[in-house]
Amino acid sequence: MKSKTSLPVSYRLAVTSRVLAAVIGGYLMASLAAICLALWLPTTRADAVVTGMMSSFVFYLLAVLWCFACRTAWRAWAGVMVPSALFATLAGIGFWMARA
Repeated sequence: MKSKTSLPVSYRLAVTSRVLAAVIGGYLMASLAAICLALWLPTTRADAVVTGMMSSFVFYLLAVLWCFACRTAWRAWAGVMVPSALFATLAGIGFWMARA
């Protein structure tokens, strides 16, 4: 009888980290992108919100694809956190400008 060889723990942790980056980081990036589009699109408020929400699906898909296309889990996390920080900055500027 052949014995099953199990995968190393480091590999399992790397895959788990990528899944978390895709699910949590992708959701964060998609929601921040939707907020930015809703704030910055030069259309009526309702059209901007609908466009932002519909395009958030594309951003989420791109984040998931990015997380599993990268060589390392660190790069996957950086690939969703850097755009999320950019979107958060743009959203903050948009909120600040709307209140001024």
